Amino acid sequence: MPLTVDKDAIVPLYEAVRDDANELTWLTIKREEQSLVVDSSGTEYVDLLNCLTPNECKYAYVRVTTGDEMSKRAKFAFISWAAPEAPTMKKAKLSVDKTVLKNVIKSFAVEVQADERRDVSLESVSDALRRAGGANYGTGNR
Repeated sequence: MPLTVDKDAIVPLYEAVRDDANELTWLTIKREEQSLVVDSSGTEYVDLLNCLTPNECKYAYVRVTTGDEMSKRAKFAFISWAAPEAPTMKKAKLSVDKTVLKNVIKSFAVEVQADERRDVSLESVSDALRRAGGANYGTGNR
């Protein structure tokens, strides 16, 4: 049986995360049987981290505000969470499933493949987004 994507549930949340007027800043997606389904969503990055448990592989789509005191902008990251204690077969399915999911989750500046908490810390993801954004001029104050 081919893998399906619950687009009816995922697309509205994906669009909400992308919408600057919406408070939603992240969503997680997981595999249930032969489907990719919404797992959770929220507004606080710490809540996203709590959803990335050590025994369940998931995907996350997150909006992070980057920039400096002169210019703030939203950037987006796509995270593949290969939970360190997850069964090997579930980790193996991540890359195959990710290809299917990227037909729905299309716009992101960086892709993070993570299997440790430090890989998905707000600081780590923000740094990756900053590097992907090119020049980052500040006021010169350090």
